[in-house]
Amino acid sequence: MDTATVSWFKKMMGWLKQIMLFLAFSIVVTGLFDIWRGKDIERDNLPDMKAISLNDEMVDVLAMSQDQTVLVYFWASWCPVCNFVSPAVDTLSAYYPTVSVLMNSGTDEKMKQYLQHKDYSFDTINDNEGLLAQDWSIRVTPTIMVFKEGELEYYTTGFTSLPGIWWRMVLA
Repeated sequence: MDTATVSWFKKMMGWLKQIMLFLAFSIVVTGLFDIWRGKDIERDNLPDMKAISLNDEMVDVLAMSQDQTVLVYFWASWCPVCNFVSPAVDTLSAYYPTVSVLMNSGTDEKMKQYLQHKDYSFDTINDNEGLLAQDWSIRVTPTIMVFKEGELEYYTTGFTSLPGIWWRMVLA
C-alpha cells in the first residue's frame, strides 16, 4: 500500500471511531434522560387507559396487552418532534397493536382530518383536555410506552427512531 492509501484509511478509521463514540455517548445520555423523565410514571398501580378512539371503538390498553405487546404513543399535532416520530409509529402500527393519544390538539373532527391528511392509520384517542395525559403524568411529547401483560415494560420520551421503537417492542 502506498502512503496516501494508508493515510486515507487512518483518517476514515479515526472518523469512524469518533462517530461510534458519539453514538455510544448519545445512547447513554438519552437513556439517563429517559430514567429521569420516567421517575414520575407509576409502574405498579397503573391508571386505566380506556377511552373511545376517533374510530368510535372502545380501547382498553391494559386488556389488549394481556395477549400481545402494545405500543402507546402520546403526542400532539403541534409538536415538531412528533412530526418525525409519528411516521415511525405509523409504520410499526402495521405490525403491532398501537394506540396513540393525541394531546391538546383540537376537536375530534379536526383531528380526523389531520390524521387523514398525514395518512396515519394508527388507532387514536383524542385527549383534547389532557385528562389521560394528566392521569399518566405525561409532560413531554412525544412519549412512547410499551405494555406487555398489563405491565409497563418500556418508557421513552422525545425523539425516538423506528429501530429504537422496534427494539423496545421486540424486547418486551
